Amino acid sequence: MKLSRRDWILLPLLSLMTIAIMLGSTEIIGRKVFRESKNTLNSCLVLTDSSTGVRGVPNSSCWEKIPENEPMEYKFDCNGFRSDLPCGKKDPNSYRIVMTGSSIALGERVPNDKAFASLLPRELTDLDGRKVELYNEGMGFGFARNIELRFPAVLAAKPDLILWILTPLDIKLADYSYAENPFQKAIDATTATPGLMGIIKTFVHAHGGNPLRGTAMTLRHLIYAHASQDRYIQVYLSVPDGGSGFFDTGAGYLKHDLPANWKGYLNKFDRYAAVVEGQAEAAGIPLVALMIPARPQVAMISSGEYPPGYDPYIIDREARKIMESHGATYLSILPDFEKLPNAERYYYAIDGHPDPEGHAVLAEFIAKEMGNGAIPQLRASGRSQLALAGGR
Repeated sequence: MKLSRRDWILLPLLSLMTIAIMLGSTEIIGRKVFRESKNTLNSCLVLTDSSTGVRGVPNSSCWEKIPENEPMEYKFDCNGFRSDLPCGKKDPNSYRIVMTGSSIALGERVPNDKAFASLLPRELTDLDGRKVELYNEGMGFGFARNIELRFPAVLAAKPDLILWILTPLDIKLADYSYAENPFQKAIDATTATPGLMGIIKTFVHAHGGNPLRGTAMTLRHLIYAHASQDRYIQVYLSVPDGGSGFFDTGAGYLKHDLPANWKGYLNKFDRYAAVVEGQAEAAGIPLVALMIPARPQVAMISSGEYPPGYDPYIIDREARKIMESHGATYLSILPDFEKLPNAERYYYAIDGHPDPEGHAVLAEFIAKEMGNGAIPQLRASGRSQLALAGGR
């Protein structure tokens, strides 16, 4: 059948219209399912003071909704930290841990009572009956440079022990300061463009910067949350080294032979670790560090099979070398994930932070390692040791 000239025009138009309707429907559904708030944790943080690093606004509170959880509130005490302990007061009858670190230490994306900062002292108290309290000075963007800047606040909290929580991202962004964030400066420059183009750019940025954000969220969730463990690992490793964004680690830290950029990140982290441990030693306070693995890292550990050229433990071993070279105690919870099937399910698939169940797992694993004898003051009793050895 011969098509008329009009048909040759109408058929492509109908095809384009069908595609547009499908994309539009997917986008609308995606944005509705994966809703997120305009307000974020950042409204409770001071982000622009390069002399102190990122810090919380004292006595502030704010709400946040990300695509994968319910709306939740962050509350900060009189010192600007997310802690339920009486502000500035130490129980003389307790063993006080002051914890520092970045977003996972803060308990970002989970209610405070479900964060491992709240669960861990209960686990440790159960070891031998001695009361343990944890004052949480974890902070959003609290990478090594910010830890050094805010370390006087850690010492001022009168700790018996300092617990530094690390992640692969803390290594990559050891030298990072939000006040110097090149991405934010680029956004500011873009949205300051005059005329009609400036209005369009400002509108796009205000609506998530991506007109197909809902579609992208839907596809990423389908791949990361519902794919098999092997497929998820395969997809993640296909991302070019450096990741899909400034705050994405990429897969370089998982390579058996670390690439040059990751060796550079470790060198920068080493310099800050030396300063932090030096201050702790001068104050006579033991410093303990450990790494919380990232979602693809625990997937690989849990699977027990690593693709050729990859090793999920390499960054943990390098961090241990650095911390122990400066006199700190280093604990590793990564082997505890070996017996946890599909361990990545304890992390938000898109966001990447541990979910509430994941924080419960972390509290259990951290308590186990802290009570296994590496820290004499927290040594578990014989009965508690048997309970810990049972695992999850």
